[in-house]
Order: sequence, then C-alpha cells, then structure tokens
Amino acid sequence: MRKANWVAAAAGVVLLVAGCGSGGGSDKGGSSSTGGGSAAAGTTGGGSEAGGGEDLTAEAVSKEIETAATGAGFVQDASGEQIPPGLEKCMVSWTADADKAADPKKSYADTVATLGKGGWKTGQSLSQNGSTIKTFTKGTWQLKASDHSVGPVKMVMFIASDTTPTCEAAFKADLEKSKQS
Repeated sequence: MRKANWVAAAAGVVLLVAGCGSGGGSDKGGSSSTGGGSAAAGTTGGGSEAGGGEDLTAEAVSKEIETAATGAGFVQDASGEQIPPGLEKCMVSWTADADKAADPKKSYADTVATLGKGGWKTGQSLSQNGSTIKTFTKGTWQLKASDHSVGPVKMVMFIASDTTPTCEAAFKADLEKSKQS
C-alpha cells in the first residue's frame, strides 16, 4: 500500500510539471529541440507533423507505451496510477514495476528511444537528483516519461494527455471537482 502512495505522489509531481510546461511563458528558450514542450502547440497543426497523431486514441497511445515499455524489459505495475472517471479518453497512465526490471535506467532509455522511433517528437527534458522527466508529443497528445529509479523506491511512469480543447475542458472540470471535495 505504501508503494501505491508513492506512485500517486510521483504521478502528481509529473502532472504538476506537465502543467508548468503548458503555460506558454515557461518554455521560452528552455529547449533547442523541436516540439518545445508547450501543450498548446500540439493542438494546432501538430498532428500531421508528428506522424498523423491527430487520430490517436487513448487506447492507441496506451498500446504504443505498453509495446515500447514491455519490449524494453518492463512489466506493468497493476497498482499504478488510475485514471480519474471521465478522463479515460483524454489520459493514459502506464506505471512500470521497476523492481522487476533487470536495469530500470536502461529499460527507461530503451523505452523512450522506441517511442522516439515510433513518431513521438522529443520536447523538453529535466534531470535532477537522479530523476529524469522527458516530454514527447505526437499529434494532440503530450507524453511525460519519468524515471525515478534512484534509491530504495524505484518508479518509472508514462503519463500521456490529449491537449484538445475537449480534453482540456474535461481536465479543468475534474480539477474543479477535486477542489470541492
């Protein structure tokens, strides 16, 4: 149970970082790679540039992440972060059981390399205290791949969100609902 709480806390950090990158001003000059990391950039015309990702569904994104991660040696952690009700078509969460991977750092690197080869454009990357968070975009989807496999608690998560206006409205509604509870 304690590991599940850590997973939930880490997912919150990933989502917080994901939100910080979509404000427009915080990305200025932060990355020399294409894709910039701004969630808003993925909503206008980015789909055809990113390999036709406009038609991506949550199910397709989940399958791409699962295929890349399991091919790199990860097994999905069944107790990982759950998607809030009503956001299933707008968000994907895939948590690896990093304790079962022979080398979580290598499996993470192999997973993100496979995603890159699969049409996910690399955006910003943040490394601090042994943890790494990389941003990818494909069509209207933004993916945060995070590796926190340093120390006794090993967590590797992939959280993707659709940045369409419909999904952004659903995320806002969910946030307002959680503020009220």
